[in-house]
Amino acid sequence: MPMDPPPDLSSLSLTDIARLLAEKRLPPVEKWNPDHCGDSEMRIARDGTWFHQGSPIGREAMVRLFSTILRREADGSFVLVTPVEKLSIEVEDAPFLAVELKSEGEGRDRALAFRLNIGDLVTAGPDNAIHIRETADGPHPYLHVRGGLEALVSRSVYYELMNLALDEGADPVGLWSGGAFFALDGSQ
Repeated sequence: MPMDPPPDLSSLSLTDIARLLAEKRLPPVEKWNPDHCGDSEMRIARDGTWFHQGSPIGREAMVRLFSTILRREADGSFVLVTPVEKLSIEVEDAPFLAVELKSEGEGRDRALAFRLNIGDLVTAGPDNAIHIRETADGPHPYLHVRGGLEALVSRSVYYELMNLALDEGADPVGLWSGGAFFALDGSQ
């Protein structure tokens, strides 16, 4: 069964995005608990590229399919899981990358939606927080996606967020989305 192509974020309103998110059905990976079967020999690089046995996976539909069965374990590790098998997968940073931003409204009425490198859409809010994490090479912004899975916010998208925040002049520097405030200067 082929997967639908990812939607074009620029052509969607936030209402359209909310409808698409409500319609999306992901496999219930949190309910599947098969025995660990080994290593998938897969890796997700920091730039969002998926690899198998050292070679990039070139089929976007295959990557999108694998992304639907990705789960973060309680110990922080990542696995690909089905009802009958569980395989380890290496994730260098975050499994996803937020590559596009759509903003509607201002101040407390603002809504922020992101498109991920796998085509998924995520709206920032209480369940999908934006946060800054200090790393060895400086602070990096992340967006909670689902079940402990995060997206690293790409540099260009972070600059868009910062420009919006600086234009609004909030103290601390940050933005509202979905009724929640997200500091973008690492103060929260």
